[in-house]
Amino acid sequence: MSTKRKLRDIIGIIKDKASIIKANLSTQRGVSSIQVLVIRATTHATSSPPRNHRISAIISAGDHSLPAIYACNEAIMDRLHGTHNPYVALKCLFIFHNIMAKGSLLYKDHVSFFPSSGGHNSLNLSGFYDKSDVETRQLSSWVRWYADVLERNMITSRALGSYISPSSRLSINFDKITGHKENIGFSNFVMEMESLVCMVEGICEAPESQYCQKIDLVHEIMILIAEDYRSTQYHIMIRLVELAGRVSRLSYLDLSELILCLKRLEGCRKKLNELFIRRKNDLFWEMVSQKKMEMENVKYERERQSFLLWNVDENSAELTRSSQRFAGKTQQLILFAAA
Repeated sequence: MSTKRKLRDIIGIIKDKASIIKANLSTQRGVSSIQVLVIRATTHATSSPPRNHRISAIISAGDHSLPAIYACNEAIMDRLHGTHNPYVALKCLFIFHNIMAKGSLLYKDHVSFFPSSGGHNSLNLSGFYDKSDVETRQLSSWVRWYADVLERNMITSRALGSYISPSSRLSINFDKITGHKENIGFSNFVMEMESLVCMVEGICEAPESQYCQKIDLVHEIMILIAEDYRSTQYHIMIRLVELAGRVSRLSYLDLSELILCLKRLEGCRKKLNELFIRRKNDLFWEMVSQKKMEMENVKYERERQSFLLWNVDENSAELTRSSQRFAGKTQQLILFAAA
């Protein structure tokens, strides 16, 4: 480890201790205890992910009380936006992700809309960059990507009305998917598919650095992302199964948009297989290919029918014009003969 890196770690430890002291001096004991929990879970001292008991403590602290939820959100976001250290930022995002996966519904709902900055990216980390050394520069790209994926997760969850991050780590049985329990409108259907595909595309933008993936924290992050990808696949398949028998009733515009969505999804397959070797799921990709082909056939047939009708209309119009020209010439001949 370089002298510069050692010095930075020492400064980080001092900062953590100072933050804990500051939190403990607060007169709001409930808020300060939550702040201390967050600081201890997101220390500068190690590149390891936060320990499970520390994450569980943060989730438990804000699982049932609205004031506690607000305090947890504020503590995590203050920590996230107050640091220039990529390890601390990744740990904050990792805790945020765990809350989305394991927190109560009330906790998730408030995390998903916090903070209400009015911008598209509520995490607002698109400009995060630590240029201290090669490692921090590489990790900074992981911070920006991870924040973007979590933001897309929230947007998609709101579009679906259910959370992408599964609350259970039980395996999903793709062979027994039957579709939605309730029918949804086609306009919602297209919007949901668009949002789900955007989620997959965001995951595919993961940084290329193989070195960073060997870091324990990044490895644990990818495990959570893999679960979200699996859940996203599941939601997409539910909607593809529901399309059975309904493709012919889709409007031409909906057909075109859904075909484009599935083409974009297929374009992600290679990168997804590289990222998640154990999540190839051939059944999923077969379903995507099958439904895309089915919709393309319906679209082609409609275009063919429209072309035939257009030709018939054009031929009829041309026949009418020819008849009119013939009648005109006949009238001229009659007038000429009479003269």
